[in-house]
Parts: sequence; C-alpha cells; structure tokens
Amino acid sequence: MTDHDGRTDYSNAVFTIPNAITVFRFLGTPLFVWLVLARDEYGWGVFVLAMMGCTDWIDGFVARKLKQSSHLGRIMDPLADRVALVAVVITMVLVGFLPLWLLLLLVVLDVVLLALTLFLFHGDAGLKVTMLGKTRTAALMVGTPMLLLAEALNSGFTFWLAWIFLAAGMVMHVIAFCQYLVTLLAKHRAVHLTGGARGGA
Repeated sequence: MTDHDGRTDYSNAVFTIPNAITVFRFLGTPLFVWLVLARDEYGWGVFVLAMMGCTDWIDGFVARKLKQSSHLGRIMDPLADRVALVAVVITMVLVGFLPLWLLLLLVVLDVVLLALTLFLFHGDAGLKVTMLGKTRTAALMVGTPMLLLAEALNSGFTFWLAWIFLAAGMVMHVIAFCQYLVTLLAKHRAVHLTGGARGGA
C-alpha cells in the first residue's frame, strides 16, 4: 500500500498471499540442495531455481496489486534471497562448480553488514533493498543455474556465459556492500545527532 507521498504503507499482517509465496521460496532452497547434492539432478535443480526466481518477482507484484505489503514481508523477502543465494553457492562449492573464494567474499561482506546492523541498531535498520542489490542477486541467481545447465548439456558456451553473469554479480556485490555500508553509517549518525539534539533541548 502506498501513501500520497509515494511511500509504502506496511501493515502488521502475517497471513498474506505475498508472504505465503515467500515461504514457498524458502522451501525451494532445501529442495535444490537435496536435488544437487543427494541426487545429482542438475536439470531439476535449474528448474527449482527458475521457479524461485519467478516467485521473487511474483510476491512483490501481488503485494502491490492486492495492497498486502507488510512489515513481515519486507523482512522475509530479502532474507529469502540471501538464504537461497548463500545456500546455492555453498552447494555449488561442495560439488566443485564454484571456487571457495567466491563463497567467502559473498558471506564475509554479508556478515559484516549484519554485525554492524545488530551492533548499531540492535536489529532491523530499515534499509531498503536497492536496485543494484536486486540486480546483483538476479545476476548471481542466473549465473549459478547456468553452470548446472552447462554441466548437464556439456556446453562450453553456456559455461562461459554463466561466468560472465557470476563475475558481474560479484562486482555488483562489492559495490552494493559499499552503498549499504555508507547508508547504514549515515543513518546511524543521523539518529545519533537527532538523539543528541533532543537530549540537549
């Protein structure tokens, strides 16, 4: 729901259609891990990731159309993205399709942001997901299944195309980290100054 200033008005609702779709996306992560690690079903793994990618767009579309944007959904949506991305990359490292350094770079930067958020704000800092952050996640979630597809099809072209997406995604990951870090520190400084001004009034 959006107010007259163009800002989204989040409700406290829990049981909404967009939230149900997001839960479905959460469930896709262990299914992907099981298909790839336990069954070597790379084709079905690609299919599951494709479905998860579709739900990432669908839940936001449904939330806007049905005016069912919620505080829970605002937290769950990016969390589902991060859980899926990290789990998928870990799986790909374990099967030898991705190098360990890519996983470490991905996780370490996220851990730094999470630690700062917990330390400075004791929880949710209320940061909005940026377009760059969404594009980064999309690039990584496209490149990863393409590696599986390249293995299934034995296609060198698909392999190199996958790495183009992955390389672009990791570059955007570093840039997005810097943007979120600057925004996080600026928000904390603004809250601190506001609190100081009120204390001195």
